[in-house]
Amino acid sequence: MPVLSSSIDLQGDQFQANRAAQLKLIDEFRAAEKRVRDNSGKQAEKFAKRGQLLPRDRVARLLDRGAPFLELSTLAGFNMHDDDGKGDASGGGCIVGVGVVSGVRCIVSASDSAIKGGAISPMGLRKSLRAQEIALEHKLPIISCVESAGANLLYQAEIFVDGGRVFANMARLSAAGVPQVTIVHGSSTAGGAYLPGLSDYVIAVRGQAKVFLAGPPLVEAALGEIATDEELGGAELHATVTGTAEYMAENDAHALHLARELMANLQRAPLGRFTHDLSTRPHRPPRYDVEDLLGIVPVDFKKPYDVREVIARLVDDSEFFEFKALYGAQTVCGHASIEGHAVGVLGNNGPINPDGATKAGQFIQLCCQSGTPLVFLQNTTGYMVGTAAERAGMVKHGSKMIQAVANADVPKLTVILGGSFGAGNYGMCGRSYDPRFVFAWPGSRIAVMGGEQAAKVMEIITTAKFARMGLKADPDAMAQMGKSIKDRLDAESTALYATARLWDDGLIDPRDTRRVLALALAVCREGEARRVRPNTFGVARL
Repeated sequence: MPVLSSSIDLQGDQFQANRAAQLKLIDEFRAAEKRVRDNSGKQAEKFAKRGQLLPRDRVARLLDRGAPFLELSTLAGFNMHDDDGKGDASGGGCIVGVGVVSGVRCIVSASDSAIKGGAISPMGLRKSLRAQEIALEHKLPIISCVESAGANLLYQAEIFVDGGRVFANMARLSAAGVPQVTIVHGSSTAGGAYLPGLSDYVIAVRGQAKVFLAGPPLVEAALGEIATDEELGGAELHATVTGTAEYMAENDAHALHLARELMANLQRAPLGRFTHDLSTRPHRPPRYDVEDLLGIVPVDFKKPYDVREVIARLVDDSEFFEFKALYGAQTVCGHASIEGHAVGVLGNNGPINPDGATKAGQFIQLCCQSGTPLVFLQNTTGYMVGTAAERAGMVKHGSKMIQAVANADVPKLTVILGGSFGAGNYGMCGRSYDPRFVFAWPGSRIAVMGGEQAAKVMEIITTAKFARMGLKADPDAMAQMGKSIKDRLDAESTALYATARLWDDGLIDPRDTRRVLALALAVCREGEARRVRPNTFGVARL
């Protein structure tokens, strides 16, 4: 297979400037993630006095040592609702990721009960729903470490309806044959009682677990009945009387050990149907250092670069078999592999013109024909505009590309490297086109258009409106309007703004892109191969 050659000047001023800007943005989002962890860690002494592990320590003990853990949406809800992005940053109030437990690849979820008691925020809810979506699509078992104060009632209008989807998804996951294990470390009450109730396996911690529809105050108010937490829904009650808990643990560490034992039994199931060890073909690392990625891509989306330079640092042995290299050249397509996983790669070297859209649509269909997963490397201002593009059938050809992306039946993975604007976001498989995973670099931008372009469009429209009325627009007022629009769109297009709203599955350091893609491809491959045994209504307790 042809090997890509690099022409990057690693000592050049532009490379060094790009590198410095990327590192600054990486430091910014890593610092925001640290604020979330620090906020949770403040409660270490309190948890220790109660004989409990901190939520992140629970996750660490659950996971296989040395196995990769891909944490998702670490900054969900950043600067939204009651997350101030500073000392009260919460990451959605939960920890979610793809990890390995007793040799089984799983979705691991934990209430971050060290922050506001694990209360569920609107974006935390969406983070949980996204985790269930990934689990169902890839047949990944779910292990949940639950201890939550329930929904944050300040935002009940944004939580109540979609909150019901969590329970509906649990029932559908069980019916699809995807096991769900819930460890109840503390409170799981009111609607939260259905989290263990709808799980396939429940582990309750003695003296800590509380699973009931109404707590002592509400029961007393409604019925005049006096009862303790333990009498209403403690671990012993559910393990010995109701049968809601299959296992009773003595403490957090014991509960996590029992969960690992459960997953080990699943791993030993007939034909190893939950194993994550699917061998790939032998492969070599890229011929160029991934460190170079920091200097190749400018943080200013208006500055061009060659996406082949990025591909050369992501794919095995830097081998890339380019498809129709001389046709629609601004859209780059070709075959490669990432850690032994065959992929079709699509990247941008500018706007998508009619020829590029036609090429991309054909390439996507060919990858579907051969069962080859698709990797989209986004950096585009969108589809080409203007009389020449329109006369060449931009709408028609762009629609063909979008149809191919929307209906592609192979795994699709997206990484937003730079700009992701307008319909280009759709054609290059943005969130709304259901890629299996979508990640973003910290310098990326996503919006209907750039702030400068939006301001100019509104200026032209407003000037024309005044002209039709026989009036002349005030230049100062127009300038102020343009600045306001530009500032707003620029602020709303940043990577931090997008990741807070789960428009991606998380920000990643550019240098981690190959490893993240390889792990995601492995998850997709296992999901395709994994056998599950569906039933009609899911597993119910008798």
